[in-house]
Amino acid sequence: MSLGASLALIAVGAILRYAVTWRTSDVDIPVVGLILMIVGIIGLIISIAYMIMAADRRRDAPVPPPRDRDPYR
Repeated sequence: MSLGASLALIAVGAILRYAVTWRTSDVDIPVVGLILMIVGIIGLIISIAYMIMAADRRRDAPVPPPRDRDPYR
């Protein structure tokens, strides 16, 4: 799950949880909003952890030697 999708799930979940006042007899909309927020937070944590691990891998990669920039030498 990407960072943007996680934030979108959190936003939609918060809207369903706190802003929607419409009630149905079949589905408890605030509970659905809470579930979406929890899934979004878990996805956000996983996305941030993946980004941190990817940054560590790039930092640990060997640096290639510098090339001569003058092609006429």
